[in-house]
Amino acid sequence: MTNERAASCAFTGHRESKLPWGSDENDPRCLRLKRYMFDAVEALYLEEGVRHFICGMASGTDLYFCEAVLALRAERPGVTVEAAIPCEGQAARWSPALRRRYDRLVMECDRRTLVSRDYTPDCMLRRNRYMVDRSRFLIAYYRGVSGGTRSTIRYAQQQGLDLIYLPVEDRV
Repeated sequence: MTNERAASCAFTGHRESKLPWGSDENDPRCLRLKRYMFDAVEALYLEEGVRHFICGMASGTDLYFCEAVLALRAERPGVTVEAAIPCEGQAARWSPALRRRYDRLVMECDRRTLVSRDYTPDCMLRRNRYMVDRSRFLIAYYRGVSGGTRSTIRYAQQQGLDLIYLPVEDRV
């Protein structure tokens, strides 16, 4: 394992449509999840020497994760965040407010990696594997539903990553 990979962590989680609170980020469960994310990245920084965090930049929990790492970067030296973007038009169909948030976060990242110029049926899968292949840790917010989060976790397990599951709270 390279030194850079040993000090790297990726994230996988659900989009808004699979979250019990949808897009209501003021919901207490969402606020707690954001706190759990920050605590998890700070613990990896302090206890494991992780300095590089990779985010897939999807709507929902990916953007929360990116914001948590940017908050950590503001407090701790040496933290970098990489936007692993599956294709150029990833946010093209999002609401204007969500696109602005996405654009701002992408610009705040230290590194931006475009996995595929154009959308392809497998560009999200390739983005997820890119993140796993460059990380020692995977933080996951997983509610037990099928989709990209489940397949990313399975791939990370096959690759021997250390998995950190964030608590799932369905009750307010």
